[in-house]
Amino acid sequence: MRPLLLAMLLIAASPALGQETKEIGHVNTALTNLGLTRSHRVVIERFDDPEVSGVSCYISQARTGGVSGMVGLAEDPARFGLSCTTTGPVRVTEGARRGERGERVYESNTSLFFKETRVHRFLDEERGVVVYMAWSTKLVDGSPYNAVAVVPIRGPGGR
Repeated sequence: MRPLLLAMLLIAASPALGQETKEIGHVNTALTNLGLTRSHRVVIERFDDPEVSGVSCYISQARTGGVSGMVGLAEDPARFGLSCTTTGPVRVTEGARRGERGERVYESNTSLFFKETRVHRFLDEERGVVVYMAWSTKLVDGSPYNAVAVVPIRGPGGR
């Protein structure tokens, strides 16, 4: 029974969709349990869009500390920021989904059940930009928190 619980906790704590993320850093926002457990913090992670080369996105998210945060049972607050930047020539693949619902490019579980932070990509081909929107799958006061970042598509073949 314990190995199953441990496996569930590891799955809940890891980003989905198979994308690679890298923790860039964190700051502690509140000390918990006199410093005996992980503090509440804001964590910055980087991820790359699998269908748009030359773009890296950075998401900062609040993470709950304490004993429940250490073992993956805490619910992280739906508070985050998002910024995306060009890291080379921006190229949108033909496989990038277009449309009003966009395509999910990042997902991170923020509680053991039913709550995630997701980033969807949208293409505004009329303006030549890629739009990324971070949002929480748990509704907060009737409306999900969200953040938006925009990256221009440049150069020949970039569209």
